[in-house]
Amino acid sequence: MGAFRGFQQLITACHARRRLSRLARGASRLRLTLIPSSASRVYAPPHAPPYAPRASNRPPRPQQDQFQRGFFSSPNERRETSAGKGFLAVAPVALFFGGWLIYSLYPGDELRQARLERREKRRLECAQKASQSQAKETAWSAFASRFEHFSNVTDIEWSTLSDRIVDLILPEWSKAIPGQIRKLQRELSMADGSLANEIWREAHDPYIHPEIQYSAKVRVSDELCDEEKEFLARRRKIVTAALARYLGLDEKDVNPDDVPTIAVCGSGGGLRALVAGTGSLLATQEDGLFDCITYTSGVSGSCWLQLLYHSSLTNCRLDRIVNHLKARIGVHFAYPPAAFASVISSPTNKLLLSSLVEKLKGDPGADLGLVDAYGILLAARLLVPKGELGVNEKDFKLSNQREYIKYGQNPMPIYTAVRHEIPDITDKISNSNKTTPEQAKEIAKQEAWFQWFELTPYEFFCEEFNAGIPTWALGRRFSNGEDVPPPEGNGFHLPELRMPLLMGIFGSAFCATLSHYYREVRPLVKSLTGFGAVDDMINGYNEDLEKVHPIDPALVPNFTYNMKGKLRFTTPTTIYNDEYIRLMDAGMSNNLPIYPLLRPGRDVDIIVAFDASADVKTDNWLSVTDGYARQRDVKGWPVGVGWPKATDSAQKIGQQLEAAQADSVADAEAKVQQAQQNQIHHASDINSVKMEQPTEQDVKKKHDTSHPEDSDLGYCTIWVGTTEERSSEPPPPTKAITDDTTWKLAEPHAGITVIYLPFLANPSRVAGVDPASSDYMSTWNFVYTPEQVEKVVALARANYAEGRDRIRRCVGAVYERKKRIREDRELKAKKERYRRLVRLGIADKLGEGDHFS
Repeated sequence: MGAFRGFQQLITACHARRRLSRLARGASRLRLTLIPSSASRVYAPPHAPPYAPRASNRPPRPQQDQFQRGFFSSPNERRETSAGKGFLAVAPVALFFGGWLIYSLYPGDELRQARLERREKRRLECAQKASQSQAKETAWSAFASRFEHFSNVTDIEWSTLSDRIVDLILPEWSKAIPGQIRKLQRELSMADGSLANEIWREAHDPYIHPEIQYSAKVRVSDELCDEEKEFLARRRKIVTAALARYLGLDEKDVNPDDVPTIAVCGSGGGLRALVAGTGSLLATQEDGLFDCITYTSGVSGSCWLQLLYHSSLTNCRLDRIVNHLKARIGVHFAYPPAAFASVISSPTNKLLLSSLVEKLKGDPGADLGLVDAYGILLAARLLVPKGELGVNEKDFKLSNQREYIKYGQNPMPIYTAVRHEIPDITDKISNSNKTTPEQAKEIAKQEAWFQWFELTPYEFFCEEFNAGIPTWALGRRFSNGEDVPPPEGNGFHLPELRMPLLMGIFGSAFCATLSHYYREVRPLVKSLTGFGAVDDMINGYNEDLEKVHPIDPALVPNFTYNMKGKLRFTTPTTIYNDEYIRLMDAGMSNNLPIYPLLRPGRDVDIIVAFDASADVKTDNWLSVTDGYARQRDVKGWPVGVGWPKATDSAQKIGQQLEAAQADSVADAEAKVQQAQQNQIHHASDINSVKMEQPTEQDVKKKHDTSHPEDSDLGYCTIWVGTTEERSSEPPPPTKAITDDTTWKLAEPHAGITVIYLPFLANPSRVAGVDPASSDYMSTWNFVYTPEQVEKVVALARANYAEGRDRIRRCVGAVYERKKRIREDRELKAKKERYRRLVRLGIADKLGEGDHFS
């Protein structure tokens, strides 16, 4: 009650003070009215309106009455209120404010708890919004600040050099580098009128990027997408007519069910694979085989080849690709004058830098790596025509390639990339007290592998997960199987990830592990006298070297994020917690992209493999596919195909297999002991001659590549698998098809046929071109003169000509086998229907045409 009385006195004092202020204002107004009436006439408007009030003869009211009354009260009411206002007039107001004050100072426990929860919720929401706003600007602001700092440093460092030193040491074009860097920095500053601002504004325009107005979901299925199924139906009709022409048959006699599904895969190898693959495909087109192909798959340089084929640069003309390469790859992709001219000059700068701006500005967690810059420079050389004025923005999106295959008029391209899964052994040990370091290491070894991702004009898919997303949604963030709404909240998503960044991923062989790097230089180390022990020591740490990537692969959003329990059991458990994944060149796993062609539903019958790898024999990429076929239970894959071991010939391997056959248990034990003793003696012999002849295998490898007539495999080798179950484990290796064993292709249980064409020297047809010794054939060479392009293309066409007739006979044999299987199946079904009619008493009734009627 004491607080209430104090509050009442406070209200009364405020009321009295208010009355005194009103009296003071009334007195001031009274003083203002003493101004003579003539002054008011001076400030009156010159033209008074006709309805102005006239002067009245009524005596004026006292000035106090005019200024003391309230706005809505008469003078009498005002005088009554001033005289009679007391405690009863302010009591309701005092009670209301007093109750409110007591409630505010002494609330109940439940009300206090609710208030605290609301405050905490508002604080968390504000902190989350602040963090999101800060993260939103992190990727782009970090890039912009670093690039501006780099530009400033370049200006300062360059200004310290005198013109005379620059003229003596540096080339003439280097003088323009600071100005070009500064111009590029201004274009990427996101200021009004800058190129980056224009790109970001157009990124929200659905008329330019229609895909931004559609949401995407993760498709979890082991079947092909509907778009690919529709393509297969349309492509089969075109391939049927092409196969009839290729085999010299009448098109009316060819049943579409008998047409084999043929796929061509091209190896990796940088520009060597690009140029050689162009020559190989050009040879198949001239022979008529290319029109019979349903799929093409590529790694590294072969991906670039597919990209150029399905573009406006060539309009699916392989001869135009040859001309384009002659005009564009004569200059290194990183040559500063040409590179800066592409990224700071219109119209190429906008198309090349769009991928960079959209990725960093639209994705808070994105980053800029060496692969991104590498891809932009590659695109400036390969996706831009000579003269740079004919560049087409449609060539910069992979999903636009569906225009070239929507009617089945061309084979469907399959691009590949891999993710390296490296389990953390320390986490496994710390999370489980029962797991020993040896067990954790063994688990990590089983879980460490390369996951293959395939990109087609329709879908971005991973068979390990049995999940994928539409290609036009590549670049968006996903969570729990759905794309994350954009942070701007305008209802639009990011545009599709552009082709320059994908080109960098396809050819990012420099993102290899330390083990791959050492494999490149190991022949040099072994050739040095006294470095045998160093090689043994480094090779002993190969398991550790396989886990280190000196250069980080490209970062893309992970569409399996937060999808635990919804994907295939082969999905690694660590990927559910990663919002991004890192992709790189698929050649790190297998330089021949055969895995996507073995995917269920594609049912490939013949695989034509053009291998332009730098190590076609030593790495034996065909044999690597054996493990994949066993893991996926692929029926019909020819086991043990590829190059024989470096120390054994094919004939010697066959003799060893026959000699290893044991007739009894005692005989088997004796053979095992003899093999162990031979292995000990063989190891001691190797150690004794290692220092004397360190390069024998390398010399033999180069000799076999340069002289294929002396090597184990020639220009064209054919294997065929079997669908029969083998009793032996592992099954014996498949023998190559010869002219005397072509009948194996027509056997009913024949499986997948592999036609292998390595890129070897052919001195009898193309002299002076040797993939093993020509310096410009290196994977790391990015400059080819027009003459060198002509030579490489000529060698690839000559090698295909060596096996052209065998390939035609092989395709014909597979077609005849499928035709006979179909006819047998139809005949069997016809007999079955007839027997069913007989059992029902419908067929063979008297009086229906038989000889008894």
